[in-house]
Order: sequence, then C-alpha cells, then structure tokens
Amino acid sequence: MYLAKGQQMSSPNRIEINRANSQHSTGPTSPEGKQRSSLNALRHGLTGQLVVMPTEDLAAYQRHLESFTSEYHPKGATEAHLVQALADASWRLNRVAILEANLLTLAAAREPNPLNDAPGHVQDALAIVAVLESQSKTLSNLSLHSQRLSRQFERTVAQLRDLQKIRTAQENHDLNDLLDIVEMYEEKGETYNASEDGFVFTQTQINRGIRARKRLAEEAFESAA
Repeated sequence: MYLAKGQQMSSPNRIEINRANSQHSTGPTSPEGKQRSSLNALRHGLTGQLVVMPTEDLAAYQRHLESFTSEYHPKGATEAHLVQALADASWRLNRVAILEANLLTLAAAREPNPLNDAPGHVQDALAIVAVLESQSKTLSNLSLHSQRLSRQFERTVAQLRDLQKIRTAQENHDLNDLLDIVEMYEEKGETYNASEDGFVFTQTQINRGIRARKRLAEEAFESAA
C-alpha cells in the first residue's frame, strides 16, 4: 500500500499492519537458534561463561546463589563477585558428584553379570568393581576436576573473609570517628548531619553505636565503683 506524500495512514489500517507485522517472530525459529537462545539465558552475567547446563534447573541455581548471598551479605562489586564465584564453584562441585554417581550407575547397569546365581549384594559389588576398572580414566578426571574446584572454593572463601574483615575494621573505625563528632555536637546542643561529611551510615547504625558506647561506659563505671 503506497501513500501520497503528506498523506497519513488511517488508524484502522495502521493497526491492521502492526498486527500483521507482530505475527512475524523476531526470535530464533530453528532448533539450533532456540538452543543458542536458551544457553544465552543461562550464562554468567559477569564472565559470559556457561554456569547452568541446559539439563539443570536455573531456578535451583538462583536459590543456590541466594543462599550464599544471605550467608555472606556482600557489599560492593568485589565482594559480590567473590560470592558469585563461591556459588559457582559449589554448584560445579555438586555437578561432579552427580556425574560420578550417574556414571557408576549407568556403567554398572551395562556391565555383564558374571555370577547370575550370586546374591544381589555380591552382584552389585562385582559390578562396581568392574565399573571402577573400565571407567578409571573418566573417574580420575572427575576427581582432578573436583580437587581443583575445592581448592578454588577454599581460596575464594579465604579471600572473601579477608576482604570483609578489612572492610568491617574500616567501618568500625569510621563509625567511632562519627560517634565522636556526634557527641561533640550534642555537648554543644547542636545536631550533626553525617552525610554532609561523606559518612554513609544509616541512622539505625548510628543509634546502635551510641547505645553500645553508653552501655560500655556504664559497665566501666560500675566496675570502677
């Protein structure tokens, strides 16, 4: 449909054309394209690496990550990155354990049974032995991968704890400085605005610090009396 210069498309015609255009999907249509699209949704937001496999539950991973976030309460980009790394290493460690169990189970089911008349527990034991022999290389690779992830997890935990220890010490130092200033202003009957000097503590944190100081002062007075 062609329009003369300066002529506007009527509202009904525009609606019909928009509706027709909306029927043309802008997303992937081929199986390969859909697979790539599904993988993109599971990629790590910081590194682009695939964290959750297509066969795994993305919601379960998100709950897994939230559990680490709730435990460590990261502040700032660096701590958040380290907590993400912890969750990823732990997730991969769990995957290794599952892969190992699945490998043993599947291989044992495929192994020929040399003693059909033996008791069930004997047959199971023999099947496991046969699997350990036939899959020794694969199991060794899984073990090495697990050890690497465990070391990575331990290093990341140590790094995160050291970083949070330094941050906490700095926060305590800054809070003590702030409380000194607040007390000085209170003695003069004035109110101090902490944000004007770049302090980022909430009023709840300040009040908690004031109560802690008063409690320590009372305990010191009672001990001296």
